[in-house]
Amino acid sequence: MPLRPGAHTFGPENATLTVRTKRTGAASKAGHDLVIEVTSWSATFDPDADPALTLTADSGSLRVVEGTGGIQALDEDDKAGIAQTIDEEVLRGTPIEFRSGAVELDADGGPRTVTGELELAGRRRPISFELVAGDDGRLFGTAVVRQTDWGMKPYTALFGTLRVADEVEVAVETRPHGA
Repeated sequence: MPLRPGAHTFGPENATLTVRTKRTGAASKAGHDLVIEVTSWSATFDPDADPALTLTADSGSLRVVEGTGGIQALDEDDKAGIAQTIDEEVLRGTPIEFRSGAVELDADGGPRTVTGELELAGRRRPISFELVAGDDGRLFGTAVVRQTDWGMKPYTALFGTLRVADEVEVAVETRPHGA
């Protein structure tokens, strides 16, 4: 069943918002590629409204759910420490907000390209990404965010030989209607 017309509201109760990081540098084998879930956020999508898509997220609500690679597995204390570093040193407790400026529709009337402004780490910049509406009514979108474009310094460790890659992937996926 395609996405129903009208306004749709999303958040952790009916969708996921995740951030995926990759590691780089000479000591990258020591680090982990991370999957981070945003646990406090809300979004509204209404293709007939202006703006068609808005999203707000609490930067202090990011929680590490998975770390792959590395010399040893991440334990719960490691995950909590990473989340605290992201909040205090990378995002510095600032709000995260997105407002669309335009939604380009595909031939079937579903959303395809969304452009707008993302406020991150106290800076507002334009961004665009693909948003796909599935036959089951789900929405799925992925954006690549280059941290340095928002004035953020990617996290480093081990005297700079282990770094989080500048580009991180942000993805949103809603659950099917009634799920």
